[in-house]
Amino acid sequence: MPSTVISSMKYNIDAATLTITFVSGLVYEFKSVPEEIYNALRTSGAKGIYFNQHIKGKYDFEKVQ
Repeated sequence: MPSTVISSMKYNIDAATLTITFVSGLVYEFKSVPEEIYNALRTSGAKGIYFNQHIKGKYDFEKVQ
């Protein structure tokens, strides 16, 4: 999962939450993210670009740490 922006991610299918850890160390949880969006992010060759175009500003989120 190489990315210059995203260090790791996990998806909770039951809660439809996507938790992303950025290379900066910040962790955010995005709510009501469809599984298709997570799968597309996971398989994207440019995760940072996909995140900016399809997730950032489109889903409610909270900073975890």
